[in-house]
Amino acid sequence: MPRFNPDFWEVTISEESWERFSSEDHLYYEPPGEAERRHRSQERAQALSARLWQVIDEALTPRQREVLLLCFVEELNQRQIAERLGITQQSVCEHLYGKVRNGRAVGGAIRKLRKECIRRGIQWE
Repeated sequence: MPRFNPDFWEVTISEESWERFSSEDHLYYEPPGEAERRHRSQERAQALSARLWQVIDEALTPRQREVLLLCFVEELNQRQIAERLGITQQSVCEHLYGKVRNGRAVGGAIRKLRKECIRRGIQWE
């Protein structure tokens, strides 16, 4: 049996009452200029995405790329990735973030991507 939700009420109103609401009252109202700003932002994101995929393909090892995509595209957590790939959760973490060796941070897909994006002049907000 469905539970009653007091925060969700469906109310039917007449067409005349509906016309009294202005466009600013609408749930999806966009102020003037907002649509243009949103479109510019989407265009920048698409351009950045294409360049970032190129960096991912060129800079990362196949295993780093696989772990990165499972984490950020398929949205799996480190334990789930480890189970899928048959490796430890610690290995997944090292593929993503690197590890400290002789007092220096080394490896890691995210570190590589940051360095390569800086080298190529790729910036995001």
